[in-house]
Amino acid sequence: MRATPLLPLLLLLNACQPPKPATTEKPPESTPEVVVSTGDTRPAPVDLKSSVVRVNSTQQSWNPSQPWEKNAPTKRRALAAIVGPQQVLTTGEMVADATYLEFESPDGTRFAQAKVIAVDYEANLALLGPADEAEGKKLFENTTPLELAAPPAIGETLEIFQVEDNGVPLLTSGLLQSIDVTANFLPGQNFLTYLVKASMQTAASSYSLPVLQNGKLAGVLISYDSKDQISDVASMDIVSRFLKEAQGGNYLGFPSLGISVARTEDASFRAWLKLGEDQGGLYINTVRKGGAAEAAGVQKGDVLLAIDGHPIDRHGYYQHPNYGSIFWGHLVRGEKTIGDKLKLSLLRNGEPVEIEATLARDAEESQLVPDYVFDRAPNFLVKGGFVFQELTRPLLESFGEEWMTRAPLNLLDAFENPEKYEGKAERVIFLSGSIPTPATVGYERVRSLIVRKVNGKEIRDMKSLIEAFSGNMNELHSIEFDEENFTVYLDEAVSSAVDRQLLQRGITRLSRAE
Repeated sequence: MRATPLLPLLLLLNACQPPKPATTEKPPESTPEVVVSTGDTRPAPVDLKSSVVRVNSTQQSWNPSQPWEKNAPTKRRALAAIVGPQQVLTTGEMVADATYLEFESPDGTRFAQAKVIAVDYEANLALLGPADEAEGKKLFENTTPLELAAPPAIGETLEIFQVEDNGVPLLTSGLLQSIDVTANFLPGQNFLTYLVKASMQTAASSYSLPVLQNGKLAGVLISYDSKDQISDVASMDIVSRFLKEAQGGNYLGFPSLGISVARTEDASFRAWLKLGEDQGGLYINTVRKGGAAEAAGVQKGDVLLAIDGHPIDRHGYYQHPNYGSIFWGHLVRGEKTIGDKLKLSLLRNGEPVEIEATLARDAEESQLVPDYVFDRAPNFLVKGGFVFQELTRPLLESFGEEWMTRAPLNLLDAFENPEKYEGKAERVIFLSGSIPTPATVGYERVRSLIVRKVNGKEIRDMKSLIEAFSGNMNELHSIEFDEENFTVYLDEAVSSAVDRQLLQRGITRLSRAE
């Protein structure tokens, strides 16, 4: 069959793809430029400058609607603490999708390329070192690593350290107002965080700052709310654990129990669960396949009453000996490491059950729908104008701020109920859009459909999709979707001709499966 010439309609691709975020240039609301007020600010001891460096980052993420190309690069700058010989602590947000990292001395006279030693995007922390030993030795000459402070108590004073562009060091006092377990970078990734009350004004642009107590490092400022004048600060409990684990050279991350829970406030619900009036507890509504809880024998429908003897109330809080009422997740992610054991006190069908679980790491790459995909290119396939991608949370978020209501229901269902695909797929492969070409005539508006089979072969990930197409020697490819047993047929001769012309017209590559 002779292929029809491809019409120059590549510019219409965006109309067939999920909408892009409104902007990629404006810094996210959670990370404004840090500012300090004159009223609470005083000159800092000059020797503190020898314990910090600036970190300059050039970042370039992948385009969610055109996965063969990147977005425009952006730049960020932070002031970071020196925490060891040629080792610098900053946020994971600073190094996400970074194409170049650089150290700069506080006076702006010396520079050295930096590299990532360890990063934890969930805890939003990163440990950096010099990329070149000779450059690093010169930059860090006469520097003094900061000591780590003991975890502060609520009501104590912390000091936010800055260095102005003219080199003047400043300290701003702030009150440790409260301590909470919250997410400060990635949704759903909750860690112990200090909430520090401090009035701020611009002193030097920065996306993170060291927070001190009596000249020692007490945390890392991650974000600042100018309206409420509240700073989120990564706590010493999390910072010290991260640094300890990162020193070994094989950083594994923070552990996870592998469950999702619901409160037990409703009286009827509590009666159905056979919970007494004096009992707290959280209803376990999901047990993640392959997680620590499943391996220990935890079941959906169990009620989590206590962890290591700490009773958990019906709202999910327990009493910490130093911090007071703290969300239960800190017992797992803040006080334990991978391989540690913890005792779970459960209620199962009204009967008490004691289970010992060994904590493990829920690797992001093992998730059916990953929550984040930093530092790696997206997998995709363009075939005859059809664009196939792996479903991820960032892709869903590309539908805009209201993505939880705007994204297609079938894709949201796969994200929220991955157990439906257990044993069937490692990734959810879906048709994200169609470029108008001779091969896709009549299917230009078809998109957001989950692929089940191609040429009779089950699709488990992007690699199997590519193999299913390349292994078919017939004239037509059949593409079966989950939705209403819908099937699309694609002409091999026409689609191959289209693929060649797409490469000539600017698409840099047609597939990736890494």
